[in-house]
Amino acid sequence: MAFSKMVKPETTELIPLEVLRAERLAPHWMRVTLGGGGIEKFRPMGFDQWFRLFIPVTGAAGLERVPAKAHKLFGYLKFLRIPDGDRPVMRNYSVRAYRPATDARGTEIDVDFVLHGSASAGTAGPASRWAETCAPGDRVLIIDEGLTFNPERGTDRVVLVGDETALPAIASICASLPATASGTAIVEVPTEEDALEFPHPDGITVEWLVRPHDVEPGSLALSALRALTLPDAPFHTYAAGEQALASGVRKQLVSERGVDKNTVSFCGYWKVGAASPTSKTAREIAAEPLA
Repeated sequence: MAFSKMVKPETTELIPLEVLRAERLAPHWMRVTLGGGGIEKFRPMGFDQWFRLFIPVTGAAGLERVPAKAHKLFGYLKFLRIPDGDRPVMRNYSVRAYRPATDARGTEIDVDFVLHGSASAGTAGPASRWAETCAPGDRVLIIDEGLTFNPERGTDRVVLVGDETALPAIASICASLPATASGTAIVEVPTEEDALEFPHPDGITVEWLVRPHDVEPGSLALSALRALTLPDAPFHTYAAGEQALASGVRKQLVSERGVDKNTVSFCGYWKVGAASPTSKTAREIAAEPLA
């Protein structure tokens, strides 16, 4: 069995949600809490559970035009045919935390956004701008995609490697592991302020790496992994973030250090110099300074 294969969710239907609140965690981090709508359809899986997020550009009307299977090839092609100006922005995000409903409130999902640029200065991308400026009641859609982290049953030793974009997933994985888990988490961030501490089992050591502005993303994490003494007992590796970092971890462990490829889960979230497909209108709105 290839234990690094993805674990799919029960359903992948479009789930309408709304913003409950937003909080700035640090200069480059926003936490948006989602709920309401169809939140009860969402099935939490823990670990690095991720989803497609659809953000309206010029109003919630565009959300009504998102096809049911926009995460699949033909559905995505239909999604791209939504006229510019109506087509929402689609991005992938991890579930940072899930809280079931209580007598005092409904079910909630926390989503942490890395902020690139500034909404007020017109230098933020569409998703960053939305995270900075969204308000309670704003509507979105999500499609659950399940897990990438998939160790063999009983394996509780881990090596977790990522840049700042992988921090929410790494934090959620640590929250889902048993208290007896052990290993190392290597997290590369652009500034000390972006090193958001998170709960983790006592046996897991967190190594923070602050990346200078002129250093290639992922290079520090790859160097730290090369210097790491790997566990003797069976362990599972999770690598995510910039594409070269994720694939570089797998290459280093499997090709150079003889680790079983089935024990390495990896996912490239983004690529240096490559922007995610975004409508012209979304780019123009994101480039407009806030009044």
